[in-house]
Amino acid sequence: MDPTTTAAVSDHRSRRVHVLVFPYPAQGHMLPLLDLTHQLALRNVAITVLVTPKNLPILSPLLSRHPSINTLVLHFPASPAIPAGVENAKDLPASGFRVLMVALGGLQGQIVDWFRRHPSPPTAIVSDIFVGFTHRLAAEVGVPRYTFSPSGAAAMSVIFTLWREMPKRENPNDQNEIFRFPEVPNSPEFPWWQISPVYRSYVEGDPSSEFIRQMYFDNTVSYGLLFNSFSAAEGVYLDYMRKYLGNERIWSVGPLLPPDVPAERGGSGAVSASDILSWLDSAESNSVVYVCFGSQAVLTDPQMEALAAGLEKSGVNFLWSTKGPTKGHVDGEGYGTIPPGFQQRVGPRGLVIQGWVPQMLILNHPAVAAFLTHCGWNSTLEGLMAGVPLLAWPMGADQYANANLLVDEHKVAVRASQGEKAVPDSDELAGLLSKAVKEKGAEVRANALRLRTAAMDAIKDGGDSFNNLDNFVKHLYEDASEIPKVSSNSPMLSAPVPAFGA
Repeated sequence: MDPTTTAAVSDHRSRRVHVLVFPYPAQGHMLPLLDLTHQLALRNVAITVLVTPKNLPILSPLLSRHPSINTLVLHFPASPAIPAGVENAKDLPASGFRVLMVALGGLQGQIVDWFRRHPSPPTAIVSDIFVGFTHRLAAEVGVPRYTFSPSGAAAMSVIFTLWREMPKRENPNDQNEIFRFPEVPNSPEFPWWQISPVYRSYVEGDPSSEFIRQMYFDNTVSYGLLFNSFSAAEGVYLDYMRKYLGNERIWSVGPLLPPDVPAERGGSGAVSASDILSWLDSAESNSVVYVCFGSQAVLTDPQMEALAAGLEKSGVNFLWSTKGPTKGHVDGEGYGTIPPGFQQRVGPRGLVIQGWVPQMLILNHPAVAAFLTHCGWNSTLEGLMAGVPLLAWPMGADQYANANLLVDEHKVAVRASQGEKAVPDSDELAGLLSKAVKEKGAEVRANALRLRTAAMDAIKDGGDSFNNLDNFVKHLYEDASEIPKVSSNSPMLSAPVPAFGA
């Protein structure tokens, strides 16, 4: 979006809005909120980004483009809850997400002190769903807090409903018990094992979960909610969230994209972008399957073997981005091992890269016919923006709801597998991969291209998401004197924010 002609901010306004942006320190959460920060900076909003030292380098592209953006660099207090030197979710197992959420609550006192010492403190806070405690922080310093969701509205409709209804299994040993959400559009249902792992931990007695339950409640009562989504993809869910929250302060502002497609976005790779693009250039149009499972998921060795066998049997060209071999954090099981001799057997039709790759550049290459993905929301949006059909293998968190949206509602994807430990049949997988690059994938490709057009229309000047960004900035400039304060007699707010590691 290029808001050079936007009327979001009138020149005559004497007081410039100042926003404290607080991302959750995991790459999949940070990048979209930093993309939103870029859009706010273009619209003349003064910004301070709160970041931990280890994540400061991720801000480099944003800061080089917007030198006026300030940073607030805070260290975690020392605690045995998190190993020394760990200040982002990348260095933790999946369960570490919950530990880190609680740890971030320990920063509240430092942030309040900073507000009170600052000569021109922020007039609003925009923070990630995983730092919901900032709602009470904002109430303490007297500014509104806006929740940013890096997940889509469909997934968050289910998540918010979970924490409101607080359902439990009738049989605590039945992992396949079905949970239904009849009030949510399209009445989704999921077996217990597909329900949010954060919620399941609460039900199963995780000691940190009361803080996390409070965090989700705080998200629902924040002054507004921003989604990295667009109405053509999730309009019914955005409407549901307005009804659920009882106000219109919901803005769909996506797909949020960087100002260009930098090869280094999110990291640096073992193989140069130019070498990858050269390999893709040698392939025919719509002949390559791109395989990647995001920044967190790591396949078990049996999954690696099944996927490798499927790729080998399919005969398709493929580019497979995978992490290096590791041992499990808890069970000691092997992860990420490429079967011996695999690269030699598939020869030049397959490019296997252990490490980070420039995903957006790859997806937008005409050689790419399909994207085998875990259905994380960032990867989903990047695939949609490229108009590439998806092969869905959801593994956790919001990914099952995302897969339903893609496969059942928009028909831009087909299911390849599901589950973080599921091992697909290699023959069936080979068949799906083969179909994805042939005429049988034409219908899904046509649907993907239609949704891509809708996404592009949303973010161009005058589109829904473009206008919503302008309207959000206008809202920030409105008189906030009537913004309600947190009720001190709310039962959900009776307990103080726990100390770090509590």
